[in-house]
This record gives sequence, C-alpha cells and structure tokens, in this order.
Amino acid sequence: MPDIAQDMVATVGGALDWVGMQGIEIALRLRDHSGQVMVTPARATAWISLDDPDSKGIHMSRLFLALHRELEQNELSIELIDRLLLDFVASHEGLTRSSYLSFQFELMATRSSLLSNHSTPRSYPVRVEGRRHADRVQHHVHVSVAYSSTCPCSAALARQLLQRQFQEQYGEHRWLSVAQVMHWLGSQGTLATPHSQRSLADVTVQLHQQCRDLNLIRLIDLIETAVATPVQAAVKRSDEQEFARLNGENLMFCEDSARRIRAVLEAAPEFTDYRIQASHLESLHPHDAVAIVTKGIPDGLRP
Repeated sequence: MPDIAQDMVATVGGALDWVGMQGIEIALRLRDHSGQVMVTPARATAWISLDDPDSKGIHMSRLFLALHRELEQNELSIELIDRLLLDFVASHEGLTRSSYLSFQFELMATRSSLLSNHSTPRSYPVRVEGRRHADRVQHHVHVSVAYSSTCPCSAALARQLLQRQFQEQYGEHRWLSVAQVMHWLGSQGTLATPHSQRSLADVTVQLHQQCRDLNLIRLIDLIETAVATPVQAAVKRSDEQEFARLNGENLMFCEDSARRIRAVLEAAPEFTDYRIQASHLESLHPHDAVAIVTKGIPDGLRP
C-alpha cells in the first residue's frame, strides 16, 4: 500500500515545531487515596517535532497505537510518560528529536466537611504534561482549584455602615447592656455584607528531575491550605457557619491569593518552577479580577 508520508517529499519544505494528535479519547488508570486503581475518561495530546524539512509528514497511527498499548495495562505515572515520550521519538527515527504528551482529566478526591462528620468526593480539573528534547525531559502538572474570596475593601465599607448605624441609634446612650448590644447585632448585623465570590486558582508546576510521583493531591492540598477557603461539598449548618467564619478571617484580593499560593510553593522542594493565576469572578463587576505570578527562572514558565 502507498505510504505518502514516507515516500513523498514535501512540496513546500520546512521543519515543524509539533505534529500529532490532540483530544485523543482514552481510558486512564489512576490510583485513588485508598490505593485502589480506578479508570477515568480522559483526553490525550501526542506530538513530535518534524525536524526533517523534506519529510512529507509523520505516521500518527504509531503515536496513537503506542499510547493505547501503554494505557491498556498501566496506570498513569512519570515512568509511563517517559516510556511514551521515548517511544514516540524512536518510532520516527531520523525525523524527530522532540516529543510531547499530555493527559487532561477530572481527578476525584475525597474531601471532609469542615465540622460535621461527612466525607464526599470533589472533582478537580487536572492536566499532566511530559516534554522530551534530546535527552532532557520535563514534567508539568496543572490543577484548577475553586475557592471563596471575600473582598477586604467591601468588608471595610460594610463595617463602616454598621458603625454608622450603631452610632445613629445609640450615640446618645451613656451605657448599654450586653443584652441590648447582642439584640442589635442579631437584628442589624447584616445591615451591610461584604461581597464574596467563587474564585479559581489555576496553578502549573514543574516537577523536580528526581521526583517520581506526580503529587496531584499534594499540590491540591497545598493550594487549598494556602487560600483557606476551598469550596465545600457536603455542608450542614455548622459547616456553613464555619465557612462564613473562615471567609471573614481570610479577606483576600486576588493579589493576596496569588502571594499565599506562591509562599507554599516556594517551600515545596518537589516543585522547581510554577505559574499561578488567581481569578476572582467578581460579584460586584461584570469582569474578573486576576493576578498572575511565576517563579521567574531563566527559560521557565511564562506569565
């Protein structure tokens, strides 16, 4: 049978950065927190560079079949990614020196309620990437974590309105009982409330060369600990009250969120580079407030 990619020379020559497939339907094997292997639907991207300027193209089926052979029996790991990156290059000897592979999926992780005795799964969008050039391999992990942010400026304005109302109502009183103050707070305490909104931390990290674990849950835990107000799954009234308290204790602009996450990543030796985007999906405005920060290393992740 004719093999156009191999037998024909490109009419218009030139090397290409990446050639391959994107959005490949796959079944991905993952190990959950209890050690059980589960299968989850995912999408894969498989690319190689086309370094021969005269070559017509690549054999994409070789990438596709290599991918599915590995995934049939093996769970997602750094070792699996490295084998595939090497296989992609070896399957096109003389045509390429670089390969790229990514998996995009929803990671289910069990989360406990803040106070009540409930544990339920939450879903986190994840992307795992591997990139090989010659003998150099890099691994990146991207996660998206939702959290709540309450505006510090709005909180200050709300407090001012409460103070003003209290002054107007009790400014002439020489003394007040605790019961009177408690009654006033119970009836007027929500005269003004600060605005808060669901927010997103989109974080990409580069794994240390000696790291043999993808650290997916570890990264999510670090981010949620840093912002202190991750969104909840199962919620009873006690949990909702605790969530309100945490929001009040952790007033944040998007700048604050980005700096908090940077601080925990700087202290994590398994991550050698990072890009953080904190997006607050404003309830006050029809636009989002966004802060972006990178580690800033040479040839590292870009803002």
